[in-house]
Formats: sequence, structure tokens, C-alpha cells
Amino acid sequence: MLSIRKIGVIGRTYRHFNRYRQILTILFRYGFGDLVERLKIEQYIEVGLQMISRKKRERVEKLTRAERIRMALEELGPTFVKLGQILSTRPDLVSVDLLREFSKLQDKVPPFPFSEVKQIVQSELGFEPKALFEYFDEKPFASASIGQVHRAHLKDGEEVAIKVQRPGITKIIEVDLEIMLHLATLMERHVEEMVLHRPVKIVEEFARTLEKEIDYTIEATSMERVAMHFLDDADIYIPMVFRDWTTTRILTTEFIDGIKVSEIDRLDAAGLDRKIITARGADLLLNQVFKHGFFHADPHPGNIFVLANNVICLIDFGMMGSVDRHTKEKFVDLIDSVVRKDESRTAQALLKLSTWDEEPDIRFFEKDVSDFMMQHLYKPLKDIEIGKLLQHVMELASRHRLRIPPDIFLMMKALTTVEGVALILDPDFDMIKQTEPFVKWVMLERFTPKRIAGNIFNLASEMIQFIQQFPKDTLEITRLLKKQKLSINFEHRGLETMLSTYDQISNRISFSIIIASLIIGSAMIVISNVPPLFYGISLIGIVGFLAAAMMGMWLLIAILRKGRL
Repeated sequence: MLSIRKIGVIGRTYRHFNRYRQILTILFRYGFGDLVERLKIEQYIEVGLQMISRKKRERVEKLTRAERIRMALEELGPTFVKLGQILSTRPDLVSVDLLREFSKLQDKVPPFPFSEVKQIVQSELGFEPKALFEYFDEKPFASASIGQVHRAHLKDGEEVAIKVQRPGITKIIEVDLEIMLHLATLMERHVEEMVLHRPVKIVEEFARTLEKEIDYTIEATSMERVAMHFLDDADIYIPMVFRDWTTTRILTTEFIDGIKVSEIDRLDAAGLDRKIITARGADLLLNQVFKHGFFHADPHPGNIFVLANNVICLIDFGMMGSVDRHTKEKFVDLIDSVVRKDESRTAQALLKLSTWDEEPDIRFFEKDVSDFMMQHLYKPLKDIEIGKLLQHVMELASRHRLRIPPDIFLMMKALTTVEGVALILDPDFDMIKQTEPFVKWVMLERFTPKRIAGNIFNLASEMIQFIQQFPKDTLEITRLLKKQKLSINFEHRGLETMLSTYDQISNRISFSIIIASLIIGSAMIVISNVPPLFYGISLIGIVGFLAAAMMGMWLLIAILRKGRL
């Protein structure tokens, strides 16, 4: 389990200072020095920002802000790369331009030595690899920021893939998360335009997601759950999980010796049918999304294998998505209204699917939806690409400050990815036609007798609960009013920056008054020849002038450091 603490005054404990220094140096290098200055971070790092390198930044002037953020994350290391990768699936937290850039982030981490693999296996399973396995390949065939994968044979000869978590990764993640949380808190306190993006919420969400990802038993459970969904489908295969050799830091699964779906030449050489593979692969995802509501959220070509007889096999279940029945139905309403070219219904369906801080102007929103549909939909259905369609829906939502729920975005991203793979295998593939039966199934499922009876029962239960609870709540409010214990709290937001500025102004004015007083007082002392004298000038007056000069220089330097006179 991750143990993340809020950082207090770092300067007093010097906790994580070396890592903090690395992070701030990289932020300066990629042109975010102004942001660091606005965070007023020198109040928290008492050893001073002068110890942090402010070398001339790299030639990043021609790059966009989103590109610079992506490059900074790559240099900041595995935790920050993973943050970007996770945020690339969160349109409710970041803008569309950042989504695009973050989707380019890749883990570029060299493998760790086999000696450390042996220690982890012994610590987790109680024995060294050679005692547990007939064969254990010392060289990993895949390596990422969280772990790496080795081939091995069990004692009974079964070939397995063993994912081993990187040593010390939990501690590294905890340190980086604590620093992220501190920076996010300072952003919300001092950078007004960042409040809208809710940086503290982003870090908290990231911590929860990462906590699941570094627990391999959760991935094992996801594999077993999907396998149960397709137990009776001979066209789909999910690798077996070996629970006796699986812990939070080790995942042991059946090794899959298949052909990657992107290796078209090998598929053709093996005599496999690309059209059948395409249809089965699409149906696999569509079944997961529309029937089971639990789906593989990262179905890129490296995670899809083809076995004999055109059987589809999925691997790497570290990122999963889930949608409840109501959300799934709202998404289906959106697809149906788009395909039927119903502009008003499309706008309403998109609003129902989204959240917002401020409701958009409906008239302008419907006009944008109309323009979007004119641009994309007045063409034959087979020429419409779902990937481009959903991408433009995202841009439309972002333009009107609507937030798409993360699982809906994961669903969109998965559908887009599968469509892209499908078009490589079969250029004539029509994703909309393939999706049509599933959309109809979801829409008809609403009107089954069992569903209608269930809705009536739920409505009746909620009504009874309301009738029972309402009088109690009314009596409780009345009781609090009589005892004068009912209070309404108002919270002012957005005033922190203004109050901080006023505080800074008042401090500088006070400082200036003290300096002026020293100068005037010292001048009067010098004129009055107050002893002791030094070459005929009052020594006390000289000391006063020197003190005023030093304080004046100090004030001037402080103003220049902020970049404003």
C-alpha cells in the first residue's frame, strides 16, 4: 500500500530535497520558471532556490506548452511518465491538447539485474527461482517503469510469463507523490488559473490509480473476470493465472506463443483469415463494453495476439475500464442520435453524458453540434470512422468546458484503437455496422419485462424511503433552529492571491517607511553632531545611513527577483 503524507515545511526537515531540486531544475529548463516563482516555493525550502540550477533553458521556444510539459515528464522519470500516461485517459482533468501529447509518452526504463529478481522472488514466494521453476530465463523479454517480464517453466513443464515488480518502486513513487501533492497544493493556493484544473484532485486520483497498478493481484483478478465472461466462446482466449505463484509484486500467467495482430505478413504466412480476425477482435471489445460493462482499456496491437484457427487472445490487463448500466445507455443514446443525424438530441445526449462547472450556452452549443454533424455525418456510413468522430466529439466538449467521465473516454479510446487496428487488417471494415447490433441490444434491453419490473420496484423503494425520512429531517431542522445551532457556512474562493498581494504591498510599504525613517533620523543626528564623532561626523548617523542602505538594497533585490519594480 502507498503511504503518502502531505509535506509540511520542507526546509526544516530537508525531506526529499535532492529529488525536489531535480524536479525544479527540469521545470526551469523547459520554461516553467515563471510558474515556480509564482508558487512562492522559497517559503518552504529554506535552503534557498539559489542552490537550484537555473541554467539557460533548452531551445524550446518553438514548442507548444503541451509539448514542453510532455518532454519535462519524460525527463522527470517513471512516476511522472506514468502520471502522463494515466492523464492521457482523463479528459475530465486535462485539456485535449495535453491528452494528445500525453498519449505519446512511453516507458523507457532499462531492465534491472537478475540478482534483484531472485531476491524479490524469494521474498514473495519463499524460494529462489531455481527451486520453484524448472527453467527461468534471466533476461527479460519486456521491461517497463513498474516491472519486467521473464519467461519460465513450472516444474510440470507449463510455460509461463512472470511479471516482477521493480525493486524499491513503491518508495520512489511515494516520494514523488508527496512532492506532487505539495506542488499541487501550492498551485491551488497561488496560481488562480490552475484552480480550474484541480491539481490536488489530479494527484489524489493518480495516487489511487497507481496504487491499483502496483498491486498485481488486482490485474490477476481482472484477467479471471474477463475469462469468465468468455468461458463459452471458443473464438476468444484469455491466459490462465497461476495464483500459487502470484502476489502483489509477482504475476504469473500462461505464456502466449501467438502472432501479434500487427504482424500482417506472419498472419498471412500462417494461413489466418484477416477478415475473420478483424470481426472477432471488434466483437471482443464490443461485447466487453456493451454487454459486460468491464473492458480491456488498452487494446493496442502489442496486447492482441492471434492463435490457431483465428482465435483472439488478449494480454496485459493492467488498465481496465468499467461502465455502469445508466452510463452505457447514455453513451448508446449519443451514438444513436449521431447516426440518425438528430442534432438537438445529440446535443442533449452529450450534455447528459458530461459534467460541468458552468452550464454552456445551449444555443451556441447546439450550433456547434450542428456544424460538427454537417462536417462528418452527411456521407455514406461505411465512410465514417468512429475514431475521428469520437475525437471531434471530445474537442467539441472541451470547447464548451464539458468534462467527459474517464470511463467513457477510456471506452472511446479503446473503440478508436480497435478500429485503427481493424482498418490495417481489413481496409473495408465498417466499425459502425459492426457496432449496430450491440447498440440495438442495449436499447431493447431497457424494455424487457424484467427491467421494467426492476425499475418500478426501485422507484417504489426510494419513494417509501423518502416518505419515511422527510418528516424526520424536518423535525431535526426545527430542533436545531430552536436551539440556535443551525448555521450556514460561506466559503470565499479565489481571494488567496489578492490577499497575498496586499500582504506583500503592506510589507514593502512598512519596510520603505522604516528605511525613510532611518535616513531622516540619521541626517538629523549628523547635523546635530551627536557624539561619538568620526572625522567630525556622528558615528551613530553613519551606522544609521549604512543600515538604511543595506535595507534598501535588500528591498530592491526582493523586488527585482519577482520581476516587477
